[in-house]
Amino acid sequence: MTALRIGVLSFAHTHAIGYLQALAAMPDVEVRGSDPDGVSTGDSVGELRGRDLADALGVGYAESVDELLAWAPDAVVVASENARHRELVERAAAAGAHVLCEKPLATTWADGLAIRDAVEAAGVMLMVAFPVRFASSFARLQATHDAGAIGQLFAVRGTNNGMLPLTRAWFTDPALSGGGALADHVVHLADLLDALMGARALTVTAVANRTLHADRARAETAALVTITYDNGVVAAIDCSWSKPDTSAVWGGLTLDVAGTGGTVSIDPFGPAAHGIAADTGLPIEARYGADFDQAMLRTFLDAVRNGTQPQPDVRVGLRTLAIVLAAQESVRTGRTVSVAD
Repeated sequence: MTALRIGVLSFAHTHAIGYLQALAAMPDVEVRGSDPDGVSTGDSVGELRGRDLADALGVGYAESVDELLAWAPDAVVVASENARHRELVERAAAAGAHVLCEKPLATTWADGLAIRDAVEAAGVMLMVAFPVRFASSFARLQATHDAGAIGQLFAVRGTNNGMLPLTRAWFTDPALSGGGALADHVVHLADLLDALMGARALTVTAVANRTLHADRARAETAALVTITYDNGVVAAIDCSWSKPDTSAVWGGLTLDVAGTGGTVSIDPFGPAAHGIAADTGLPIEARYGADFDQAMLRTFLDAVRNGTQPQPDVRVGLRTLAIVLAAQESVRTGRTVSVAD
């Protein structure tokens, strides 16, 4: 089997580290990265950027995006700051490369539409990086729902809580991230509900504050979002950066679904061994189970090989972006906001 050439454009997102490691471990993939604007802030892997990170992970490196695209990759992973997604997707699409784009798809509706237009005009595929969709617990929930065992859905409660992402300060800079916890965490649950129900979001009501980490963040750090759907479901989402700095893990995601036939709850990141560190007294949590990033990457690579559009696609990215933008407008205005069609 001919090895696929996969480029990683920017190491700004913390997920870039996992993507590089996973791709480098695949025998049918040749991977190169490019992070020309990256500056290392320390010696740990999480603090490395640019060639420093590529060398630490043992992957190929291109000094510029132009150099990487001249390598003629079959596909690229865009792991930049959210506000740079449009620029990098447009450049990759023009070079004929399929794209796996970090979430959220964009930070503005205009940029989201431009991304859609760019990949469609170039005839390349775009997949949005929503790895939790590939959790076995979500697959079981979806199968249970599709079999009618939950009955008619009427309410959903979701949480996506994490630590303040300090190793990548741009996450809390609205000019680069498009927002704080709202932009970072709502989209994961919005994607799961999009896949589960196939329903259209109608309205969003949201409240947010910056009480948590007020001295370190430039955007909202806590928020509650209520979404109504055209199938009658009301979903409530807690998307806060509420995990303390001493947390044993970055965070997690849960989803509780209620229907006329019963309820189902999933905790995709739940399986773990727990303990206490003898020297510090701090909690230890060692998670185990399937790697969702690897499952997502393999789905993307299979699609690149066979030419079949993978899910979630650019339209899912737009639908989830529309919910985030409506939530941000609701916070600004104090009103319930209609979701863009």
